[in-house]
Amino acid sequence: MREHYVEIKAAGADIVAIGTGDARYAEAFVRDTDIPFPVLVDDNAEAAAAASVRTVDWFTLLHPRTWRATRETSRRGYHVKRAGKRVRQLGATFVVAPGDVVRYEHFDADSTDHAPVADILAALTVSR
Repeated sequence: MREHYVEIKAAGADIVAIGTGDARYAEAFVRDTDIPFPVLVDDNAEAAAAASVRTVDWFTLLHPRTWRATRETSRRGYHVKRAGKRVRQLGATFVVAPGDVVRYEHFDADSTDHAPVADILAALTVSR
């Protein structure tokens, strides 16, 4: 999302990331990856549970279908320097408009699945 931050801000929106590590991990992540938006910590998985974001078993997490995407991500220079507290926690992306209206949601199917940026940007233009 960092690469699209300017576009998202231009659409009148902002980003807030919620991570699974502790505060020191989040600080290092923000510093090491030059994240320009807030990164919060969901230390006890309360936000993940409230949003019904699922966890997966180790087989699903390390399934061969994720290997290609993991290699591609690594080639682009993204590396997990230190795993978070809940490595089996999948991610999700939400576009929330004023009045707590959820305009878009994407629940990751595995650790390499992420919301398409085009879909997020499209939801932002609808939420104006």
